[in-house]
This record gives sequence, C-alpha cells and structure tokens, in this order.
Amino acid sequence: MSQKVLLASKEMNIILHRLACQLVENHTSFENSVIIGIQPRGIFLADRIVKILKEEYGISGIKLGHLDITFYRDDFRRSDKPLEANKTHIDFVVEDKRVIFVDDVLYTGRSIRSALTAVQSFGRPKEIELLTLIDRRFSRHLPIQPDYNGRQVDAINEEKVKVNWQEKDGEDAVYLISK
Repeated sequence: MSQKVLLASKEMNIILHRLACQLVENHTSFENSVIIGIQPRGIFLADRIVKILKEEYGISGIKLGHLDITFYRDDFRRSDKPLEANKTHIDFVVEDKRVIFVDDVLYTGRSIRSALTAVQSFGRPKEIELLTLIDRRFSRHLPIQPDYNGRQVDAINEEKVKVNWQEKDGEDAVYLISK
C-alpha cells in the first residue's frame, strides 16, 4: 500500500480560507444561513470554516450544527458489524434558511442524499448548498455536485482519499492511498 500527499497543511489552510471567502461572497452576514457539518468527518471542516468566518471576517452569530446520517443511509443494513451512530447537534430550525452542508470528501453522493433526508426533521430549508474539501468527481453514483469545492481529485479504481485533521489525527493533510 502506498500513499501520496495531495495537500499538505499549508495548502489546506489556503483552501479553507478560499472556501470561507466564497461563503462570505454568497451569504454576507449569514443571518438567513446555517452551516451543518456532516458526521463524522465533515464536522472538522465545518468547525474550521466557522472559526475562519468569525476570526478573519468578524461574522458573529453563525449557526453551526452537526448532522448524523447513519440511519438515513441506503446501505446501513448491509454492514456485518453493528453501526455506531454519531451525535446530531442542531439547536436551531432550518425552516426557510439557506443551509450549507459541509463534508470533507464527496465520493458517491450517497452521504449527501442521506443528509438531504435527515435535515427534513429540522424543517424545510429554503435552499441547500454543498461545500466539500475534496471532490472525487469520477466516482459519483448520484447526480450531486458541490457548490463550493476545495480540490478535485481523480482517484480511480481502489484508490482512497483520506483527509487528516489536526484535531482528530494530529496533522492537517490529504492523502491518496493506493493498494
């Protein structure tokens, strides 16, 4: 098994700032917008983006939530081992809000489809956008595309993209892993 660095810490930081800037361009004060990180690993990206928006752009009062999609997935009954759900933390209503879903890697699109179903429990959004750090564009099973994208990666066959976060993995980096 070999791994290649796709993004190092410095490159990730630049991309995170660019994504935050794009959100400011489209959402200005965020008074009618909410950011929802998709569990498990989209929450690290969402938390970082919100931190940049607050510290660098002085935007306060951003509503941030974490959404667990475990039991909304169409493949949750296919696993041999018991599933462990993550926690959903959304202490606001999404009714008539502009929702920004945040996930680290967009692969088949099934996680996003699940998130679209799960978020309905919190109201009917006015609009939903998708922000991803990595878009594996040739792997889609569903017609889902990101509105904000850090980097496109052409991973083929059995290659995997792994995003490491300082808070969870002790480093910021993105790897392409080949068998």
